[in-house]
Amino acid sequence: MKKLWSLLLASFLVLLLAACTANDNAGEDTGNDGSAEKSGEKVLNWNNGQEPTSFDPPIGFNAVSWNPLNNLMEGLTRLGEDHMPQPAIAEKWDVSEDGKTYTFHIRENAKWSNGDDLTAGDFVFAWKRALDPELAASSAFLGYLIQGGEAYNSGEGSPEDVAVKALDEKTLEVTLTSPQAYFLNIISLPTFFPINESVATENPEWFTEAETFVGNGPFNLTEWEHDSHLVMEKNDQYWDAETVKVDKINWALVDDPNTEYQMFQTGELDASKVPPELSEQLYAEGKVDVADQAGVYFYRFNVTMEPFQNKNIRKAFALAIDQQQIVDYVTKNQEKPAYGFVSPGFKDANGQDFREANGDLIKTNVEEAKKLLAKGMEEEGYETLPEVTLTYSSSETHKKIAEAVQPMLKENLGVDIKLASVESSVFVSEQKELKYQFSRSSFLNDFADPINTLEGFQTGHSMNRTGWSNAEFDALIEAAKNEGDEAKRFENLYNAEKILIEEAPVAPVHFYNQPLLLNDDVTGVVLHPVGYIEFKWADKK
Repeated sequence: MKKLWSLLLASFLVLLLAACTANDNAGEDTGNDGSAEKSGEKVLNWNNGQEPTSFDPPIGFNAVSWNPLNNLMEGLTRLGEDHMPQPAIAEKWDVSEDGKTYTFHIRENAKWSNGDDLTAGDFVFAWKRALDPELAASSAFLGYLIQGGEAYNSGEGSPEDVAVKALDEKTLEVTLTSPQAYFLNIISLPTFFPINESVATENPEWFTEAETFVGNGPFNLTEWEHDSHLVMEKNDQYWDAETVKVDKINWALVDDPNTEYQMFQTGELDASKVPPELSEQLYAEGKVDVADQAGVYFYRFNVTMEPFQNKNIRKAFALAIDQQQIVDYVTKNQEKPAYGFVSPGFKDANGQDFREANGDLIKTNVEEAKKLLAKGMEEEGYETLPEVTLTYSSSETHKKIAEAVQPMLKENLGVDIKLASVESSVFVSEQKELKYQFSRSSFLNDFADPINTLEGFQTGHSMNRTGWSNAEFDALIEAAKNEGDEAKRFENLYNAEKILIEEAPVAPVHFYNQPLLLNDDVTGVVLHPVGYIEFKWADKK
């Protein structure tokens, strides 16, 4: 009887787990017609978390769109397994002596998934469309390094002024505003993917359904049941199809981390994020794969509000936050404490890591923090510090970090701060409007170069959100953008970061990473530091 009861209980638990999953088809290896997978097929089961917002390349400017899109399409370059740009649709390119004009030679065997030849004209069409002000693509700013790009996107120029043109069917010429060493990184992004002009002209909504989607990457979109799941299959038309080992990828759209972990445990998914409550155990057991991610979690000071108009007070707060304690006892995902603003992983002209070369710029120092606070209060004539409120967007993680910072500032500086949670839907817009005195933030790199991390603090930049302005910093960023000598360019960036940290409109907390639980049978999945998942080299036993 006990044995029978155990079997019934086990069956009930299995049914209960199946019922709680948000995606009924997530773990099923089925074909497009619902039949079981073919014998010997290599099938990956992955979770995208949410429904992609758009598979229109310049529009879906977020991880839930770009992660799958990166596996469906490809630009002139692609980030390789070493995270560096390598030839992709372009087999080679020439660069003019002044470093401003690139001539790309497109592969003769580059084709669309429908069998059409892929031409230079498809890139011209796509890039000018991404900059079209009527499209209002949030990623359009990435094209401002092309001559005429910013003017066209801002409504002050025309598409004819954008310096990208097809010299013939397989040759594309692009002229930049200035030499940009990171140009080859940027054009690996979805904003710069080609679009099949004839397909898009006939059906402007080509990207909304699997039946009409036409790509050029390692995989084809063969099924898309909205808010349920996606299915991709190997693209036999892809120029490098022989490299692709996986036959099919089933993408779940499960937005609950506990459900995702349960599905991983039962084999319905090949990977899962790390549940915070199990992180210590899973890390101790060596079950977590951790990849770097280019990005930083930090706090912004509004320099237009008291008391943070004072540099010394800002820096005192930054030095009083113990970054190591936060990653050890709060986030617990083996993140690196942020003792600078630019994350590790970027190599300079000498092959040195940017973070190592520029050193620890803002490491916890309680005694120095106390001295700076006293100095700043004296400068402002404060006998007591004005009331300070730390505002964060509603999230359990942001709440926990803020609740850790609050007692740190009390213990280390004797400062009482209030905490305020704001709904995510309004947080960013109000932060941009400088409505918050002291607020949490984060930055994830769009492309693999430290200039992307720093340029957002230029005077008046939409990403600044601090009211801070520094002419020397602005000049260094502009000089870096126009510098063809990589050693000099990085020297400008090193100095710009030092000014940013010294002036302290920000207080870095930790650098991001990408912790993952992965099926032992799966190999070759690449997690790029800029955040994109790559299945071109993936394999499964």
